[in-house]
Amino acid sequence: MTQILMILAALSGAFAVVAGAFGAHGANGIAAEWLKTGAQYQMIHAVAALVALRLEAKAPAALFLLGGAIFAITLYLMAIGLPHWLGAVTPLGGLLLIAGWLWLGWIAMRRPA
Repeated sequence: MTQILMILAALSGAFAVVAGAFGAHGANGIAAEWLKTGAQYQMIHAVAALVALRLEAKAPAALFLLGGAIFAITLYLMAIGLPHWLGAVTPLGGLLLIAGWLWLGWIAMRRPA
């Protein structure tokens, strides 16, 4: 499971770079902003997932990857012209990201100092 999550984190980071580059060089207006925002959140949480895995916190890592994917991909899809109702799904990804951070904090609180 750890290896799969690490591979997904690496792919997520790579995809974030592609989306961010497209947002910076190939898109305009709100589409560029959606791409940049999605890329930023996806990259941050790809790295957070790797850190969580290093701390042996697999569940938060999985939440970071799933939440980051839902958050970013809905923005990416709207940026390329798919319906804007996808924006209603984006916060679900954000909720998973928040849950991952809270779970990681819970794990940290329960560990001996």
